[in-house]
Amino acid sequence: MLAILGLATIVVLLVVIMSNRMSPLVALIAIPIIAALIGGFGFGTSKFIIDGIRAIAPTAGMFVFAIIFFGVVTDAGMMDPIIDRILRLVGTKPARITVGTTLLALLIHLDGSGAVCFLVTIPAMLPLYERLGMDKRILALCVSMAAGVNFLPWTGPMIRSAAALKVPVTDIFNPLIAVQGVGLVFIFAVAYLLGKREERRLGLSVTALAPGEARSVGAMGSGAMGAGSAAAAGPAPRVLTPEQQKIRRPKLFWVNLVLTLFIMGVMIEGAVDPVVMFMIGTVLALMINYPDVKMQKDRVDAHAKAALMMASILLAAGVFTGIMGGTKMLSAMAQSAVAFVPPDMAQHIPFALGILSMPLSLLFDPDSYYFGMMPVIAEVYKTLGGDPIQIAQASVLGQMTVGFPVSPLTPATFLVVGLCGIGLGEHQKFSIPFLFAASVVMTVTAAVLGVIPF
Repeated sequence: MLAILGLATIVVLLVVIMSNRMSPLVALIAIPIIAALIGGFGFGTSKFIIDGIRAIAPTAGMFVFAIIFFGVVTDAGMMDPIIDRILRLVGTKPARITVGTTLLALLIHLDGSGAVCFLVTIPAMLPLYERLGMDKRILALCVSMAAGVNFLPWTGPMIRSAAALKVPVTDIFNPLIAVQGVGLVFIFAVAYLLGKREERRLGLSVTALAPGEARSVGAMGSGAMGAGSAAAAGPAPRVLTPEQQKIRRPKLFWVNLVLTLFIMGVMIEGAVDPVVMFMIGTVLALMINYPDVKMQKDRVDAHAKAALMMASILLAAGVFTGIMGGTKMLSAMAQSAVAFVPPDMAQHIPFALGILSMPLSLLFDPDSYYFGMMPVIAEVYKTLGGDPIQIAQASVLGQMTVGFPVSPLTPATFLVVGLCGIGLGEHQKFSIPFLFAASVVMTVTAAVLGVIPF
């Protein structure tokens, strides 16, 4: 009975979220409560909810303060010199431009926001692609690969995994550091090779175009700017708004950079809990950059909406996982599913999931997968003698990491194609093979390194 009730709960959750009949926040709270009441758990449901929220609180806190911390140091201008240096270095050689695009997107995505990454990187690099007649699908791919492989502890899939399994996020992330390193090497290699291919296609050499000269449209349909439309050998200098200039602290660049590296290093090393490090980092960043109390409040307010939105979903997920675990619906489903899994195949579940994780991004949005599907798979694997963390690690190697920039279920996908001026079908057809390859490379690397079993 519990297994059937649990399955029905998850199916209903998936349906209402994916069909947009309910927001994830409402669905993650309402549906499991209704299921618990139907199951006869009555007022005991309250205890399950509190237990779930208590388990999720450190992860929610980490995400809130991570958003504010990276927002504050970015507002202070920590990324400005880095962005400007990259733009100066790429010149007009396609191989440098594609590698520079990937590096810039990687750095901008340090705050964990795909939307911010695309909004900053694409407008900064697009003029070069248009001026040289480069394929803009490559621009979309480079930013997608960088944001996808950059699954840091405070990014959405990682915190959802930790929340769903009620484990510290570093337990999932730290063993994947070397795996992520291989993934980064892969995407930079792809970016470089695609850049070299563009050089051959366009007949460009290392020599820069003359000022005001623009390439004609190439065979890939990327579009070009008219003669005289680009007055410099590189992209136009970025212009800050008066509001941005007011909050910039260029003299504190090195202070903010050292603070950021220290916070990230201590957190990843595991000496101090991530939520504590980001709380301390936020306090220091505010005090150092904005001693004025009103400015501190303004900076927090500027990033509060994004922080609150995700924190509320995480706390709602605590309700869902608390009820599913406390009522034993999750374990009942796992025990029922175990009968259908041959014992000698159990060890291959994480590897198979890793291979399928990127395509699953086209079928499941992050909330329905990480809070609906993954806990069941993890519980089945645990019942068969495996470590549930390996299921989370296999999942983040593709599901809504390298998969999110091409999934029609995420707004970020439409942001990429809109900013690049290409069609969704073009983007998916061109990018999916490379993004899937990145996921497979990381999955195989994880297996070779012993993070997940073959």
